[in-house]
Amino acid sequence: MELSNKTEYAILSLLALAKCYADGESLQIREIAARQNIPNRYLEELLATLRRGGLIKSIRGVKGGYVLAREPQKITVLEALRCIEGLDDEPGKPSNIKTVETEVIRDVWQEVRQAAYDVLQKHTLQDLCEQRISKRQMELMYYI
Repeated sequence: MELSNKTEYAILSLLALAKCYADGESLQIREIAARQNIPNRYLEELLATLRRGGLIKSIRGVKGGYVLAREPQKITVLEALRCIEGLDDEPGKPSNIKTVETEVIRDVWQEVRQAAYDVLQKHTLQDLCEQRISKRQMELMYYI
């Protein structure tokens, strides 16, 4: 399973917003794009999708920009993935099973999908932010 660029950019954008959440600071598109090295045009589309999905809010005015719609610990990676990729709520069993072998293969694939969903549901934006801080501290310690 691969993470698409679209989803990776969306999660990077959410992480930039999560970092500013406690301060109540909003970020403009160009700031997010610069911090996360995302093309502006592409980012505009992603942020519009995240806004329609209820994960972020836009703020108008001079100090306008984007903010998370909820606290970072209340937004899961699975929610971001569903919003961007349009995934089903639950991985379901397909109805067009033709052979026993097909059913066995699909059962295993269903188990894989469910495990992936469980992991993605377990991790929040706050978790990712904390992991980022921890990894940066480890890098600094390594170079001392």
